[in-house]
Amino acid sequence: MISAVRDLNRLELAGESVRAAAEAVIAAAPGWFASAFDVAGWSARYGRRIGSWRLPTAETKHAQLAVDYGTDGFALLEALYSAAAPQWLRQLPAVQVLREVLLQNYLRTVDEHGKQVIRRRDAERDGIPPVPRRISSPYDLDARWAAKGDDLFWNGYKVHISETCDGPPEPVAGDGTRRLERPNIITNVATTDATVPDAAVTASVHTMLAERGLTPAEHFVDSGYPSAALVVSSKAEHGIELVAPLLADNSAQARAGTGFDRSAFTIDFDTQRAVCPQGRTSTTWNPVSQKGTAALVVSFAVSDCRPCPVRSSCTNSKAARRQVTVPPREIHEVQQSARASQKTEQWQARYAVRAGVEGTIHQAVEVTGIRRARYRGLDKTRLDHVLSVTALNLIRLDAYWNGHVLDRTRASHLTRLGLAA
Repeated sequence: MISAVRDLNRLELAGESVRAAAEAVIAAAPGWFASAFDVAGWSARYGRRIGSWRLPTAETKHAQLAVDYGTDGFALLEALYSAAAPQWLRQLPAVQVLREVLLQNYLRTVDEHGKQVIRRRDAERDGIPPVPRRISSPYDLDARWAAKGDDLFWNGYKVHISETCDGPPEPVAGDGTRRLERPNIITNVATTDATVPDAAVTASVHTMLAERGLTPAEHFVDSGYPSAALVVSSKAEHGIELVAPLLADNSAQARAGTGFDRSAFTIDFDTQRAVCPQGRTSTTWNPVSQKGTAALVVSFAVSDCRPCPVRSSCTNSKAARRQVTVPPREIHEVQQSARASQKTEQWQARYAVRAGVEGTIHQAVEVTGIRRARYRGLDKTRLDHVLSVTALNLIRLDAYWNGHVLDRTRASHLTRLGLAA
């Protein structure tokens, strides 16, 4: 979902942060600002909001303006932190935001002549904070830039909706009248900034549902939310069967489609051995930790791998031997079983029920405008989402209690008239 602030590039962010801080200081202490700065000069540069249509297009002028914004920002902070400035001015939120924006985007150095040099950070040379930590607007400190795929970019948040998906009753009653389907009720809504991966939300959603006694027996989610470890932990901690297509093996062999990926190896956890497709047995079994996650690295002997006639389909290692990384036993077994079952028609028919939440998201967008934030900040945005899904529940319950069938797709008035005729 899109934040309630303008999208700013790095240059606009720097200029608008200086402008916001200056505006806040002038509103709080106009006399002090007038005594410390050339008001006319600042008014000419920051009198109106910073917008790309007013920025220079020439590369040299563009770079100089970036330095000017940084110079003005540091000058304002130095004045505010001087002994002559009221100390309380430093605590203004806009001033603190300016400090952080300058820290994230600028460097101050001293050249060989002892002169201070201010320049904008270069991502490759100087480094800039990772996106989850990087401020994208001085007016919404929680909004973040994110991307999905190659062509979807947005600045804002994510919202995650959970609802019941119980099967409908028999469509026809004993007296021949048609029954209304029981409404699916939204049971949880979770809001995060746009950079939080979907999989990082799954466990917290289960905890929120458990705290209110709403844990489902089965939880259908899309492929972004699960992992084999989450399937195991969800069952162990909350008794929830996490139903979702697990992501495929992304090893080089699996991507090629012609090599021997992990599924081609027989893993025996009892004997701590693995057998390759050619019948050779591994020689080492090493427990390791990879990015804080427990795993096992199984290695085969060079004497077995080097003369192997299918080695090119198995490994291109310079050491001329194959190594296979395996998760712990319970996770490995769940992963292998899930990847096999999700290819069957029976599993796909069962999983089709998850498509219902897409209709709920569409309803939330069309009815409540949930795609765009109305407020600034994560807390207010989260409250807005809670109120939005509450409204959807009331709409569904009202329709059910009063015998009104909710349209599954939108129909124009002309289409309705034609159907009635």
